[in-house]
Amino acid sequence: MTDRLPLFPLNTVLYPGLVLPLHVFEERYRRLVADLLEQPEDEPRRFGVIAIKDGRETAPVREHEGPAGPLDGLGTPGGDPLDALHAVGCVADVASVREQPEGRYELLVTGTTRFRLRALDATGPYLVGEVSVLAEEPGEGSGALAAGVERAFRTYQKRLAGAREATLSGEPELPDDPQVLSYLVAAATSLPTKDKQELLACPDTAQRLTRELALLRHESAVLAKLPSLPAVDLTRQAFSPN
Repeated sequence: MTDRLPLFPLNTVLYPGLVLPLHVFEERYRRLVADLLEQPEDEPRRFGVIAIKDGRETAPVREHEGPAGPLDGLGTPGGDPLDALHAVGCVADVASVREQPEGRYELLVTGTTRFRLRALDATGPYLVGEVSVLAEEPGEGSGALAAGVERAFRTYQKRLAGAREATLSGEPELPDDPQVLSYLVAAATSLPTKDKQELLACPDTAQRLTRELALLRHESAVLAKLPSLPAVDLTRQAFSPN
């Protein structure tokens, strides 16, 4: 079964269970938030966060009669927005909304479930997707893999702190649930969007943990050889404008 879901394309990947702050200032997304706020209070305020392949968060609007037009192809040569977006995204539940001057909004959203984008409706002021929910499967050996990822992640944290010339304050507790751990580690690592998207799209927890183990070992090895890296390579932006 498929469902219709408003879409918020970003160069950021949202994971189930993780929180993302958003500063909404572009007209099409202000319209999206305004439409959500007009819904009855007992209806969920949700939209889909989906990563853009070329890293752009904005798209030109074709001219037509009215205040806002349908989205163009997000800069793709063929003009099809579907070509510019990754196939797997995450449903975002709006936890809080703060209205700002000039019609802007500050949102805090929480990732809930993953979805696969099947089709796009670009005829309105913002994109609406036909999506299907992706089931969460543990996969084979996820428990043992989780223990290995936890060790590798702690090593990565220490080496990352060393590269930043910072002090790692204690060792925060990590979740016991392999699925929750897999998403937390994916969100907490300083990886390119391409790698983060690959982790989101893994078919089950075991495969995600397997990929994370390889990525963490590689990143730790790189950090061990470099005493200091530029901050731009190490800082993960939590605040994503649009």
